[in-house]
Amino acid sequence: MSQNYTGSNSPLITTEPYKELPENRYVESVSDSRKVDESENNGGIQPFLNDQTTPTLSVADAIAQMLENLGVGYAFGVAGGAMASLWGALSNSSIEVLNFRHEAGAAFAATEAYFANNRPTVVFTTAGPGITNAITGLFAARGEGAKVILLSACTSAPQRGRWAIQETSTYTLPSGGIFTPGALFNYAITIESAAQLPQIFRKLALALAQPGGFVAHLSIPTAVQTSLVEDIALPQLDVLPFPMTASKEAIAKSIELLSSGPFAIWVGFGARDAADEIRQLAEKTGAAVICSPRGKGIFPEDHPQFVGVTGLGGHASVLTYMEEQPPLRTLVLGTRLGEPTSFWSPALVPKGGFVHVDIDPEVPGVAYPHVETFGVRSDIKAFVKELLQQLPDAPHSPMSLPRPEHKAIEPAPDVDYPVRPEVLMAAIQKIIVEGSNAIVMAECGNSFTWSTHLLQFAEANRYRVSTGVGAMGHAVTGVLGAALANNSKAVGIVGDGAMLMNNEISTAVKYKIPAIWIVLNDARYNMCHQGMKILGLKGADATLPPTNFAMIARGMGAEAIVVVRESDIEPALEQAIASNVPFLIDVVIDADRPAPSGGRNKSLAAQGVKSSSAKNAAKQVSFPMI
Repeated sequence: MSQNYTGSNSPLITTEPYKELPENRYVESVSDSRKVDESENNGGIQPFLNDQTTPTLSVADAIAQMLENLGVGYAFGVAGGAMASLWGALSNSSIEVLNFRHEAGAAFAATEAYFANNRPTVVFTTAGPGITNAITGLFAARGEGAKVILLSACTSAPQRGRWAIQETSTYTLPSGGIFTPGALFNYAITIESAAQLPQIFRKLALALAQPGGFVAHLSIPTAVQTSLVEDIALPQLDVLPFPMTASKEAIAKSIELLSSGPFAIWVGFGARDAADEIRQLAEKTGAAVICSPRGKGIFPEDHPQFVGVTGLGGHASVLTYMEEQPPLRTLVLGTRLGEPTSFWSPALVPKGGFVHVDIDPEVPGVAYPHVETFGVRSDIKAFVKELLQQLPDAPHSPMSLPRPEHKAIEPAPDVDYPVRPEVLMAAIQKIIVEGSNAIVMAECGNSFTWSTHLLQFAEANRYRVSTGVGAMGHAVTGVLGAALANNSKAVGIVGDGAMLMNNEISTAVKYKIPAIWIVLNDARYNMCHQGMKILGLKGADATLPPTNFAMIARGMGAEAIVVVRESDIEPALEQAIASNVPFLIDVVIDADRPAPSGGRNKSLAAQGVKSSSAKNAAKQVSFPMI
């Protein structure tokens, strides 16, 4: 997992220094490593305990209270009979409960709410399909590094194996990975007794205080939800975040390597809380700066030392820089350098290799296993502060660096229909990016590549894309969580395919969430359509029946407008920003404009995707191809 941080509202722990822990064992490793008498010190946490237990307090009520104490502000989900008691307890707590139309959308919204305010969020589901529907969104939460807790219902013990309605047990679902820790959940448990609660929430508090993401699953049988909590001290934990700083030896070695020649800085999403320090470091040393798609804006894209975005939707200026002014080394900050960020291209590897800083010790060296890499496990902000103190200033002004290419937009044709995507992006840049403080999210597919390539951000935490999972529907539904938790407008730039798959317009209308959807309506899964064409693969159908999304949105109670001409784009965007209700802009775009996704096509070809045409098989696909 790449670097992510807890916020000021996360639980706090003060009694122990940080201890390095293996992946997926945060909680257990902490408790195992504390050599204290648990009966005297309650596991080293020293919580404030409420000795006044109330015999009428149910397990569901206790869970809601403890989630409040953990800093949870929002719960997103879809209710059902099996979790009625838990739903009621959440609804009567200080946690704001939002009932969505699909559990995956609820999980995407919970993920984006976490990134908008750095507070852990909750997803709630009923039994059976409620859990399985949520898994894609929770998979994305884990991949993005969010802190999300799933509360689900499961079948009570006496009814298991007897064909209960929506039976949820080991008879119907695999326990490994869903009800136990694994690739999906950092921590998972089924609560069979109220006596488990103090230790469960102790574990959650400790894990939420760790840097990085954390996705947990608490499965609560229907009968247990209503059982009473008696003679149990319920913890109200006050836990400080664990610091994570590199050793003096690691800092010294990094200084030595970076001082031996010119270096570049490769910024990823995990460095988002160190934007000021990274800018100071670049200006102090004259280093060129590149970033991952998720890292856009952490270093200002209008800065003269910014070279471009790497990976999907990236800029050819990065390769120009690596060819014409190659650095000796690259300082990698908070990115896994996976396929969406690097396409594993050898052209991005400097002669001296990488100094790779991340909170996850498993990250450095994985994407480029044959490249010399000095891995440092550290908080990015703390590490860069050390470099600022110890690295010497650049001996001279930085060289003139390549800049991200932006082709001039050709004059509009006599009939400005349909809308060219690059014209749409220019209008979004002017009205949304520069004219408002809205968070901008881009859906996977061509929406991702057009937005990443053409939009420019000068500040961190304004742009969100999902790279590792890249699920359709993430931005379409996640925009609700971002707008809600940030208490401001949030804009989703999405495709028609994603909008048809999973949208939460009805939910936004119900809760008056000021989300804006800009739909690139081309009646295609166009990344697939264009990619197949470029790869020379024929016969596959990626078309969709034409859809009037504005009509659908208005039918759900939102405001909406259809844009078919380029001259109407800016007025429509201004109308959306000025609106106080959910707003959809249905933009009929030119489906044949090639999106900047050549790097992706080249990566697919390198992994074995072959053309059905000998002529096309021999064709080289450049990175990136516009």
